[in-house]
Amino acid sequence: MLQALWLSALVVLLDQVSKLAVMATLHDYQVITVWPVFDLTLVYNTGAAFSFLSDAGGWQRWFFILFAALVSLVMVVWLGRLQPNERLTGYGLALIIGGALGNLIDRIWLGKVVDFLQWHWQDWYWPAFNLADSAITLGVILLLADTLFGGRAAGQPDQKSSDRKS
Repeated sequence: MLQALWLSALVVLLDQVSKLAVMATLHDYQVITVWPVFDLTLVYNTGAAFSFLSDAGGWQRWFFILFAALVSLVMVVWLGRLQPNERLTGYGLALIIGGALGNLIDRIWLGKVVDFLQWHWQDWYWPAFNLADSAITLGVILLLADTLFGGRAAGQPDQKSSDRKS
């Protein structure tokens, strides 16, 4: 399933191009309303999800760089050990790897992650995120679907029903 790494590369490319375009177009914290519930706004996150550890004093940058690199490496090894019929898991892992590497690039070069997508409803705002975060989320959903539904989510027969037929 290492051939699924094309998806990781695509995620990194789209993530980095979108971030460069937003940084070239918007000023920090500038808001452009796209829909009544969706804005583009340039913000930076020195922490992890939902700005976790963003005010930790700087050590978190190196921790998250190391963590993202190690997790990505483990997932590439996992991807390489998958069987061809484990496509759902493979694509889930590839999306997570691409997202992790997209944000890793930001941390290495900028010391923070560029976020610019923001959903909101009236006065309630979801924290800003980026395409890498979206890929990670979709990848986790695919892994959960594969865990919950087994091969059925990928069109594979249910193991229990296969056992009953034999």
